[in-house]
Amino acid sequence: MILAKKEALTQNIQVDLVSAQFEKDKSVVPSEFRMTDSLTRSAKSLLGRDDIPPFPLIGDILSRLKDAQSDYYVFTNIDIALRPDFYIKINDFINSGLDAFIINRRRIPGHFRKVEELPLMFKEPGKPHPGFDCFVFHRDILQKIQTGDICIGIPFIGIVLAQNLFCYSGNFMLFENEYLTFHIGEEVFKKRNKALFKHNRAEFWKVISEIWNDLDSRKFPWGEGNFIQRLWKWGLHPSIPVRLCLKLEPRRWKINRG
Repeated sequence: MILAKKEALTQNIQVDLVSAQFEKDKSVVPSEFRMTDSLTRSAKSLLGRDDIPPFPLIGDILSRLKDAQSDYYVFTNIDIALRPDFYIKINDFINSGLDAFIINRRRIPGHFRKVEELPLMFKEPGKPHPGFDCFVFHRDILQKIQTGDICIGIPFIGIVLAQNLFCYSGNFMLFENEYLTFHIGEEVFKKRNKALFKHNRAEFWKVISEIWNDLDSRKFPWGEGNFIQRLWKWGLHPSIPVRLCLKLEPRRWKINRG
């Protein structure tokens, strides 16, 4: 992120790096980041269980952005690295008229361990990854995003952010093949805490009920295909629940008939 910001400055693109951290973690926040008010909640404190990791809540993190006055915001999972031209390309996409977009990461071999190896990492073509983990959106969308008490580090964080962008953007795009971000390690699915998975899943469906009136599967990626085509694509994608798509199908028929 720091290298990408320096590269962006060569093109007069202003980037503000902002952190949301717990009080105990202030000492490890790089000086290039502007710290916001320390987080006070976590999944561990929320559920009151000592056996659960203290993962922060995505809603608490995004709330810190409201004090960072910018036209566009970028949320990227912290285990996702940026290529040096990341913000330059982001600026190009914004200038094309997009108000929200998602960039899929690449997966590179897991043998890299040191910061000094970054130049070698940048040269790795990597493999595609189907999940959503890098989100860019206009400040007007930030005011509408609903996330419930979903925590980061567990499935459903990418799904809930994606559904919000599908709902509230006027001009959205999914970039599946851009090589702008990468993750060290080629695995697709990781082991997950079962209690937190169950928690996030329940919170996701609560959020869906809150934004239900704004949902339109025609705005989903591949949403303009015929029923068989789009159901096939959605069924293969881990971040687009088929159950949700099927629940929205009657609404789609009603709109088409209207």
